[in-house]
Amino acid sequence: MAATLPVVLPGDQISPSSLPKPTKGNKPLTLGPGLQHIPPNTISTTIAGALVTDAKKNAAWVEYNSGRYTPTAGDLVIATIATGGAESFNCTITPNTPYASLPNLAFEGATRKTRPQLATNSLVYARILTANRDTAPELTCVDPSTGKSEGLGPLKGGMVFKISLGMARRLLAGRKGGVTVLGGLSEKIGFEIAIGRNGVLWVDGGNVKTTLAVGKAVQEVDEHALGPEGQKKVVSKVLRDI
Repeated sequence: MAATLPVVLPGDQISPSSLPKPTKGNKPLTLGPGLQHIPPNTISTTIAGALVTDAKKNAAWVEYNSGRYTPTAGDLVIATIATGGAESFNCTITPNTPYASLPNLAFEGATRKTRPQLATNSLVYARILTANRDTAPELTCVDPSTGKSEGLGPLKGGMVFKISLGMARRLLAGRKGGVTVLGGLSEKIGFEIAIGRNGVLWVDGGNVKTTLAVGKAVQEVDEHALGPEGQKKVVSKVLRDI
């Protein structure tokens, strides 16, 4: 049985013993959503939820299911192009957050002549480069260290599905997140996905029927908090109906 994650409340101070120990090297501790550093050595919580740690990445964050997404540097998001300009696109991350800026040159191989032409309502898979209270978030579709897209960029075709913030984080956590429905479906059918930390899932199954089946399967697992056995039943039902 998996260990129960410790529950924390806003203002709690995190004990050093509860933080991850890096598996190798002296990689600095990365604090994700829900945690803040108070100099010199205090780490406290800003939201209620479950404290999650990842020793491999030397990272810690608070898992929560807030109804609103707060832009956080480093997060992967699925954004919608709202308007375009000479230097950047204005993008919507959620209806409750200000426009995010996506520079026209923040794409792999983009120059002033080859920069992408994206229409209003186009979708892009991007990473939040900067985010703070005083300025609009800035997005990028390249890895700053390599200049490569690493899977980021415009999303063509497919459909988007709304999922909870908790489900988005579980999906992005891979096996550690405990979501097996996509793995089960991928053994029999082909599809592409992109997962936004802002509670958006993009699916392209090559046709409408498959795309809808995959997206709704994830939503069912999310809405009913299904465990491994429940997810197996969802996979079997989807495969029977396709």
